[in-house]
Amino acid sequence: MTAAPAGSRGIAEILADARTRLRRLGPAETDAAMRDGAILVDIRPAAQRAEFGEIPGAVVIERNVLEWRLDPRSDARLPFANDYGLAVIVTCQEGYTSSLAASALQDLGLHRATDLAGGFAAWRDAGLPTTGGGR
Repeated sequence: MTAAPAGSRGIAEILADARTRLRRLGPAETDAAMRDGAILVDIRPAAQRAEFGEIPGAVVIERNVLEWRLDPRSDARLPFANDYGLAVIVTCQEGYTSSLAASALQDLGLHRATDLAGGFAAWRDAGLPTTGGGR
């Protein structure tokens, strides 16, 4: 392995930094927040959703287009993404990529963006409703 370039950071450091900005929610808190109007955004690829299932009521926005769909300034935003105060909770499979994604949404000005700690797996393991999936 070659030496890391000066000034670069490893993914563990980047993830830890992202999480300092978030008030991560557990499955029960996420469920309650959704009932109060928060938007749960599932950023997992189609293959993971097909294999493991989905959370009813979650909006699917794959990671590669997330910022464009939720930035109130973007011409490609979704109709509900017109408010910087939008309560957005991001989920992935296990709660790693979602932390990075929620941090990126905060960079856009969506100051209430956060993620589901433990991701879809934690939701499922908490016995909360899911649909589909082969597991």
